[in-house]
Amino acid sequence: MTGGWQLVLFLHLLAMAFFVGGQLVVAAAVVPVEASQPEPERMRAIARRFGVGSAIALVVLLITGMAMASHLDLWDSATLQLKLGLVVLLIGLTIVAAGTSLPEVAASLVAAVRGERDIAVGNVV
Repeated sequence: MTGGWQLVLFLHLLAMAFFVGGQLVVAAAVVPVEASQPEPERMRAIARRFGVGSAIALVVLLITGMAMASHLDLWDSATLQLKLGLVVLLIGLTIVAAGTSLPEVAASLVAAVRGERDIAVGNVV
């Protein structure tokens, strides 16, 4: 690999470490501390910063991943195609799950607003 591609690989690995490490830090350190001393505004600020950092890391991962796959001529690789297929399947299943749950969520919210708590709890169960 030449110097330019080593930089692309370094950026890819750095973005991956930032994304995965950020998830672990939030789950292991930030959430327990915030749960013991809840301050909604501080938690919103942390979530905003983490969301922006995660989005930037994902964009860098996508760009560098596509560049390396093109450079190394891996688009025809069965492993890469399987992984991309699994990502598409996961996204599709998430959309279907959200779509099938939305009517129940709406019914529960309307029931809770109207004061019919039995219906709201019944929909949850």
